[in-house]
Amino acid sequence: MTASDTPDTGDTGGPGGPGDTGDPAGAPNVPNVDPAEIDKFDPLASRWWDPQGELKPLHQVNPLRLDFIAKHANIAGARALDVGCGGGILTEALAQRGAEATGIDASAAPLEVARLHALESGAQVDYRRITAEELAAQRRGDWDIVCCLELLEHVPDPARLVAACANLARPGGALFFSTLNRNPKAFLLAIVGAEYVLGLLPRGTHRYEKLIRPSELGRWCERAGATVRDLTGLHYNPLRDSFALGPGVDVNYIAYATAADAAV
Repeated sequence: MTASDTPDTGDTGGPGGPGDTGDPAGAPNVPNVDPAEIDKFDPLASRWWDPQGELKPLHQVNPLRLDFIAKHANIAGARALDVGCGGGILTEALAQRGAEATGIDASAAPLEVARLHALESGAQVDYRRITAEELAAQRRGDWDIVCCLELLEHVPDPARLVAACANLARPGGALFFSTLNRNPKAFLLAIVGAEYVLGLLPRGTHRYEKLIRPSELGRWCERAGATVRDLTGLHYNPLRDSFALGPGVDVNYIAYATAADAAV
């Protein structure tokens, strides 16, 4: 699947989209971190592992995301990297499936929660406070699986983050991205509905102009030498208060891609 045949719907944003710098390397000496985003999530750190708290949706979708990863990659025995791991919900799940799991984040507060929870659960996870771009400069091509879920829409230059993730994966390694599409339906359901009507997420969690069309993600992957192989929608049923994977990527979606067979 190439960027030209990656499906997307109803975009009303500009032609370039967020972070479309035209250069997958971006500005290597400028941290790809938005301090306002750090400040937004740090106050939630102590409640990261509360399955009924503000981050309840992360707990609800984690089994689905893990199954999607397992569908495309052999987790047991793999070196797996969780980029933007937060409090470690996915990272611990990867470790429990037998991966040699590493979680990285730019924020200290959720990482401390992640480390404490791993001590309680016994999960064997290596947590580091570092950005994907910084780690790629140190350990290029070290991971069999690289996950970057619900992070692209929160950084200044998502194209640069995609490139860093591709560089972190071994040749032919598995890449997983999840984010939100940018179109009127996504705005109504994922921002107005989820944040302001249903209260599924704290208000202000997402900014419409930062949302990412599947075609944009596909183009950034191509520039980084990666190829998108599968796109699946993540759908919320308010009557059942549950999520499910299925066709349709017009709101939430998760993507599987493979890194180039040789370093780019």
